[in-house]
Amino acid sequence: MIISIENLKKVYDTGKIQVEALNSVSLKIEEKEYVAVMGASGSGKSTLMNILGCLDRLTEGRYILAGEDVSVLSGDSLAAIRNKKIGFVFQSFNLLPRLSALGNVELPMIYAGQPYNERIKRAKSALERVGLGERMHHKPNELSGGQKQRVAIARALVNNPAILLADEPTGNLDTKSSEEIMDIFESLNDEGVTIIMVTHEQDIAMHTKRAVVFRDGAIISDRPVEGRITRKGGISA
Repeated sequence: MIISIENLKKVYDTGKIQVEALNSVSLKIEEKEYVAVMGASGSGKSTLMNILGCLDRLTEGRYILAGEDVSVLSGDSLAAIRNKKIGFVFQSFNLLPRLSALGNVELPMIYAGQPYNERIKRAKSALERVGLGERMHHKPNELSGGQKQRVAIARALVNNPAILLADEPTGNLDTKSSEEIMDIFESLNDEGVTIIMVTHEQDIAMHTKRAVVFRDGAIISDRPVEGRITRKGGISA
């Protein structure tokens, strides 16, 4: 079991009112799963992802990640967990414009204190893994949207995290680039990477293996994806 959440509640106190974003959510995810988290705006899916990613704290309940109870950890310990066990892929890529693709992928290893030669070796390997070996010295403004997202995926993978969290990873991409990114995610999952992806797009969720649907801070559906879309070949170059 890579993730176990029990009776999770998240309440935001605005001073005047309390907003319950998540209400008694329980969820278990096994290693190597490929899960879509879905729901309308305000349903609680983004709050859940922030808690899974140790970017926000739960109000009540327990969160066990890779055997460790992260719901009781301090801020510094949560930061260490984020860097070591979680890879993030965002809709807006979050790349530093002055750094090359290689430099962007290096960043998590700099924070982790990895030596230079090891950083370069692993960053190159990660970029090659997502089909960007020939573009590693290009800066973000020299890359297409799909290529930027590949750099972001490589950056997320470079510390070999326990889970990959993707928040609307195709939201800023055209259809062709979206399909290429989903091919990459499928290949990574086939290699054993656990992937949890927030998406509001049904056709994107059809690439995953399990769909968890939220409404009003609670899970209303959790079932395998039927008729899922799979890639025709390997990772697109």
